[in-house]
Amino acid sequence: MSFVVTIDGPAAAGKSTTARAVAAQLGFTYIDTGALYRALALKVLEEGVSADDPSEVEQSIHGTELDLSGSPDHPRIRMDGRDVSDAIRTPEVSEMASRLAAQRGVRARLVDIQRDLREHGPLIGEGRDLGTVVFPDAEVKIYLDADVDSRARRRYRELQERGIPVPLEDVKAEVERRDKRDRERADSPLAVPPDARVLDTTTMGIEEQVEAVLEVVQSHPACPGVGREPG
Repeated sequence: MSFVVTIDGPAAAGKSTTARAVAAQLGFTYIDTGALYRALALKVLEEGVSADDPSEVEQSIHGTELDLSGSPDHPRIRMDGRDVSDAIRTPEVSEMASRLAAQRGVRARLVDIQRDLREHGPLIGEGRDLGTVVFPDAEVKIYLDADVDSRARRRYRELQERGIPVPLEDVKAEVERRDKRDRERADSPLAVPPDARVLDTTTMGIEEQVEAVLEVVQSHPACPGVGREPG
């Protein structure tokens, strides 16, 4: 089995940006878990399916093909052969993805997809339950956290850069809703893996986050590269 690094944490804690940068520097495969959930959310929204009916949701996503490609710096996701990398980055899709993530059938489907990627070589993935459920035997587990105000400001800036005008207070409310839903869901709730290294990113810039994670990963004796042999 390949060397695996998991980065879990709440919304807008810097998981995706950090994971992409670390994957690029180490030459690891990058798993954008959020993109996988958002792609299924987009499918459900486009088909007008109610997220309150799990059976309809499962029927909607049944047979849906998801494919991750591109470099860690420019990841792309295709849904049924269509590039949806930009379409999945809206507040509406993010909200739907959070709702779908609470459904057992959706999670089980994506757990299988993510585990299959382990056969492709060393990888780093980020999400809500990678270290607790998807890869409980990962060599390195990291949990990124930050206070809600700083996370809301980060998400707000991301949306502004994409030309999506959303008031900061609305962004904060969405982050708080996602936190509550992620932590209280019955299936695979957001939690700190018992053996994870917890990093508070509230006062960190992105370069500091990346360096902190790299230090943890490269200190593992089985980490491929950096003068070591894969374990």
